[in-house]
Amino acid sequence: MGRRRWCETIRWCVQPIWGSEMLEARDMHAFYGRSHVLQGVSLQVHAGELVCLLGRNGAGKTTTLRSIMGLTAPRRGSVRFQAEELVGQPPFRIARRGLGYVDQSRRIFPDLTVEDNLVVARTGRPGRWSTAEVYRRFPELAPLRHRLGRHLSGGEQRMLAIGRALMGNPLLLLCDEPSEGLGPLVVARLGVLLHDLVQQGLAILLAEQNLRFALDVATRGYIIDKGQMRYEGTVAALRREEVISQYLAI
Repeated sequence: MGRRRWCETIRWCVQPIWGSEMLEARDMHAFYGRSHVLQGVSLQVHAGELVCLLGRNGAGKTTTLRSIMGLTAPRRGSVRFQAEELVGQPPFRIARRGLGYVDQSRRIFPDLTVEDNLVVARTGRPGRWSTAEVYRRFPELAPLRHRLGRHLSGGEQRMLAIGRALMGNPLLLLCDEPSEGLGPLVVARLGVLLHDLVQQGLAILLAEQNLRFALDVATRGYIIDKGQMRYEGTVAALRREEVISQYLAI
């Protein structure tokens, strides 16, 4: 085994210290063409915590997650994961570093089966996630394992997208509207799953429109509006009527 491969294996096997800073985004600026979408966004996520990112439609939640993942590269600012700079790295390298991403639009492979969608997401990172574990957590997918992605319902595609992200055994999971399209019982199970993942030391950054769901599973959160962070606080602070009225009411 070459020295570089050996070093990467050792790095992947090292577990993050509970509560240590895992992700820090600082002064991120992102553009779509000439539109200045993110204007100095900063946030932090520590190991073993679930942080929610709240905001109205078009506020910049999705762009924040895409910028962290390298899909919409920031033109200015810094994104550090476990003290390593991510800005300038391609998304596949960021994923291999230990970030998982659940896209709002799911983006499963329509011409692959459920099973193949899961298998192709393996990154070689060690961990507990396998197709069997995904089927255990999302039993609706088990009888559909040989069905093509294009023939799944919206909710089934959402479950598959979450399972596919977990197949990479990430250290930090970026979730963009994971509860969208899911029935109440599946949303409740998703909440239990996220809680279990956090208890196991996984860090989660959750962008959500479902305010009740987000505040039930998170411990801390941010509110973004017009591409700028407007509020940061505990879930108890985010539940206050005046905060919701000022920043989240339509």
